[in-house]
Amino acid sequence: MNHFSSIRAQLEKRGLDALLINSDANRFYASAFHTTGADDALVIVTEKDNYLITDSRYTEAAQAQLKDAKLVIRANAESYLDYAGKIIAEDGVKKIGFEDAALTVKEFNLYHSGLGCEFIPASDLLLELRQSKDADELRSMKAAQKIADQALTQLLDELHPGMTELEISARLQYLMLLGGAERMSFDPIIASGPNSSMPHAVPTERKIQDGDFLTIDFGCVYEGYCSDTTRTVAIGHATEEMRTVYDTVLEAQLAGIAKAKTGVIGKEVHETAHNVIRAAGYGEYFGHGFGHSLGLEIHEAPNFNSRNTKPMPDCAAVSAEPGIYLPGKFGVRIEDVIILHENGCENITGLPKDLRVIPV
Repeated sequence: MNHFSSIRAQLEKRGLDALLINSDANRFYASAFHTTGADDALVIVTEKDNYLITDSRYTEAAQAQLKDAKLVIRANAESYLDYAGKIIAEDGVKKIGFEDAALTVKEFNLYHSGLGCEFIPASDLLLELRQSKDADELRSMKAAQKIADQALTQLLDELHPGMTELEISARLQYLMLLGGAERMSFDPIIASGPNSSMPHAVPTERKIQDGDFLTIDFGCVYEGYCSDTTRTVAIGHATEEMRTVYDTVLEAQLAGIAKAKTGVIGKEVHETAHNVIRAAGYGEYFGHGFGHSLGLEIHEAPNFNSRNTKPMPDCAAVSAEPGIYLPGKFGVRIEDVIILHENGCENITGLPKDLRVIPV
């Protein structure tokens, strides 16, 4: 599932002889090889060949997994710059693209002065390629969503008053790992009662209790790709106000999903959902965007928000997650992941969305 060929196809279009890739996510996108350390490898794609430079800790793994590229094992006494310089010289590179969004000033100065070629910002090259997911990427994302779906389904059957937010977080993560996840997409957001009015609350020792809303925002990684899901459930019972807010959020989410497709302006999807929430009188309590793209990273571009005035690309994987947050009382968020197509979108989240009340 490497993307060397699609990257090389962009070099000539941009007048580049090569691309220097240093960020962890983009190295994996290019090579389909993952290192445990963020600075443990360097990828260079030239018009002539593909290269992965790493060290001896990864020799066996890279030999087994790396395809369509030359593996270069760095000696301890030499730097990545030393090997990059040899490649640049041998392949006759004069203009090299670099990740201006990832390379530090120190690293830029080091490579720019040491390689002796023209450096051209090219982060957007990789970001644009990553916006549209191919069949292999979508297969991995669907598998990650399925693992997460199954974990939450089991967790909800186990919930009971007295469990703390931290306990719920630990159990959910365990179930995802047990189900085949490589790691978490992000630290789960487990927020109960008044804590649920904070969209990015951190789990605490608070115990869930009768009358709470419990928001669970979580995701896992499978084959390098992320899932992302949020469900809000009621503990014991839900008041009329709680049900009204929940139903409003669900109506807004469904309206946004119905609007989402290839070519739609990102802002239009966000506004479609926000208008539903405004009409119900809760407009000021929905402050974030309707959704963000995801893939190798949990937050990618493009987004469904009030700032995106560009058409959405085909096969983008985007979250659909409106919410209403009443300070000091409670909050509700419902989130699925959808894949954009010309005639609409595919929802790859398999969990039900009717309000679930956990018995006490």
